[in-house]
Amino acid sequence: MTITAGMVKELREKSGAGMMDCKNALTENNGDIDAAMDWLRSKGIAKAEKKSGRVAAEGLIGIEQGTTSAVVVEVNSETDFVAKNEQFQSIVRNVSITALNTDGTVEALSAATISGGSKSVADTLTAAIATIGENMSLRRVSKMEVPHGVVASYMHNGVSDGLGKLGVLVALESNGDSAVLNSIGKQIAMHVAALNPLAATKDEIPADVAERERAIFAESARESGKPEEIVNKMVEGRMRKFYEESVLLSQTFVIDGENTVEQALKNAEKEAGAPIKLVGFVRMALGEGIEKEENDFAAEVASMNKQ
Repeated sequence: MTITAGMVKELREKSGAGMMDCKNALTENNGDIDAAMDWLRSKGIAKAEKKSGRVAAEGLIGIEQGTTSAVVVEVNSETDFVAKNEQFQSIVRNVSITALNTDGTVEALSAATISGGSKSVADTLTAAIATIGENMSLRRVSKMEVPHGVVASYMHNGVSDGLGKLGVLVALESNGDSAVLNSIGKQIAMHVAALNPLAATKDEIPADVAERERAIFAESARESGKPEEIVNKMVEGRMRKFYEESVLLSQTFVIDGENTVEQALKNAEKEAGAPIKLVGFVRMALGEGIEKEENDFAAEVASMNKQ
C-alpha cells in the first residue's frame, strides 16, 4: 500500500512522533492510522491520544449560564481577525443566549430566532457572511442541566464576557449553598480545562478504549522479556495509572495539588451543607478536530522520500 503524505501528516500530528517513525509505523501496519498509532505507543515513541483533536479553526466559544443550566457553543470563522470583530462577538453572544432556551442540538439552535433579532440563527449567520465577508458556521452546542444545584463554567483565553477559546461546563447536583457550589464547580471546570480528562468516572471510560490501553501496555511489557506473571502485574499497575490520569474524579486536583477531585468535592460538602454529586462535564476547545490544509507538508514528505 502506498503511504501518502497526508497519512504521515495525520499520524505525526496525532502522535507527536517524527516523520520517519510515522512512515515506518504506517508501513508496518499497511496504512492503518489507528494500528500505526498503537504500534508507535507500544514502542514508546508516542504518547496516548487525548480526547481533543487538532486545533486548526478560528472563531469563538460562547458560554451562557442560567440558574440550574448552562450552554456552550462553538461558532467558527475563517480568521482570528474576524473573531476579534465586535459584530461577530455580538452574534456569538446572542447565539449562546438563544441556545439556553433550546434542547441543546445544533438543529434546534439553527432554526431558533436569535436573541435580540428577528431572524433565525442560521439566517443571521448567512447575513453576517455577506456583511463581514468571511465564511462562518455554527459547529457545536452542548447544554447541561440539573434539577437542583448548579452548572458552573470557566472560559479560558477569554476575549470578552462569556467568549473565548476554550469553555468548560461542570454540572453539580446538590441542595447545598449555591455560592459554595459555584465556587467548587468553577475550580473543577478550571481543572478540566487544564488536564482534559477522558471521562468523569471510571465506568464512563468506554470498554473498547480501556481494552485498547490494556493491549498496548501488555505488548510493551512483554518486550521486557519478563515472565507472564510479572507482565500481568505491570499491566495492572499501568492501568491503575491510566485511570488516575484519565478519570476526572481520580485525578489530582490542580487547585491544591494534593487531593483528588473526588476528595475535593467531599471537602466542599461540609461548607455547602449537603452532599454534592458530579453529574458530568463538557469541555469545548475552539477548532478541535478540524484540520487546515498545510501545503508545505507534502513537499516536506516528498523531500524525505527522495533521501
